[in-house]
Amino acid sequence: MAKRKNYPEEFKRDAVDLVRSSPDRSLTDIAHGLGIHLETLRKWIREDRTRVQAADGGDAGMTPDAKEELKRLRRENARLKEDNEILRKAAAYFARETTR
Repeated sequence: MAKRKNYPEEFKRDAVDLVRSSPDRSLTDIAHGLGIHLETLRKWIREDRTRVQAADGGDAGMTPDAKEELKRLRRENARLKEDNEILRKAAAYFARETTR
């Protein structure tokens, strides 16, 4: 079994940046050029995507218009959930009143 290598964070970030800035090159080519295993590079890309999404509220890579639309839809969804909860409570109240 091969010995596990620890790469510096800066190297990992640079590798991920290289992938993003080189859409014409394959991951295999980039990994080979950096002297790392392909799956290691894929793992770093996944970790970076997860980190960016967490920092960006899960809307990384969206246009400003799409972000604004998402924000509006989230507000509307919260309002509709509140309305639904009020209606559920009112229905339960009136159901109790009609059985008296």
